[in-house]
Amino acid sequence: MKTINCEEFDRCNLFGKGEPNAAFAQYFTGNSFINPLTDPSACPLSFANVTFEPGCRNNWHIHYAEKGGGQILLCIAGKGWYQEYGKPAQALKPGDVVYIRPGCKHFHGAQKDSWFSHIAVECPGENCRNEWCEPVSDEEYNALG
Repeated sequence: MKTINCEEFDRCNLFGKGEPNAAFAQYFTGNSFINPLTDPSACPLSFANVTFEPGCRNNWHIHYAEKGGGQILLCIAGKGWYQEYGKPAQALKPGDVVYIRPGCKHFHGAQKDSWFSHIAVECPGENCRNEWCEPVSDEEYNALG
């Protein structure tokens, strides 16, 4: 299996890696980066390019909304994982689109041998919020593909 290095990945990551994701680092295993693509004060939709170093993943988490809500991932570079709690993981590649319905416990991140980037789109809704849960354990993660 070929490892995708950072330089090679940066050529594919059209929206740029952005800055270290310091505000949410406590909810990630490994290093992630964020490049906001819209200004939440000027646009009703939030778009951000989120980049994960190889092996990086976010904690299990849930997006809640009383009406509407959820999240869409538009995969743009590298190889990643998406998994809903209690279901098999889904390998992600550029061009894949994932809709995460409100109330669904899940995680997403990079595969072990690749950087990964997706555009995260926060779907508008009423009383939207996130709940960050436990980290995806090394045992759970290492069992993927």
